Amino acid sequence: MTATSRLAAIALASLLVTGTAFAQTAAPAAKTDAAATTADKKATKERSAESLECSRQADAKGLKGKERKKFRRECKKEAKAGTAAPAAPAADKK
Repeated sequence: MTATSRLAAIALASLLVTGTAFAQTAAPAAKTDAAATTADKKATKERSAESLECSRQADAKGLKGKERKKFRRECKKEAKAGTAAPAAPAADKK
């Protein structure tokens, strides 16, 4: 054998050996039915009328991000407590 053919044979053998190192790994295990069911429940959870109304108000005000979350949280709290909460009487100045 000549040196060139030996080098070619060694190169071919090394490609065959290293090919397995770059093979793809097995696919990850599929989600279990319990995990998929939990995700479906969260996605299909119906929103209350108060929640929808507070979202509409936040949209009308153009709120986004943290301001929107804060507004909706306070709005829903007020809606549950009763929208017409009486204001504290002002003290008379004398």
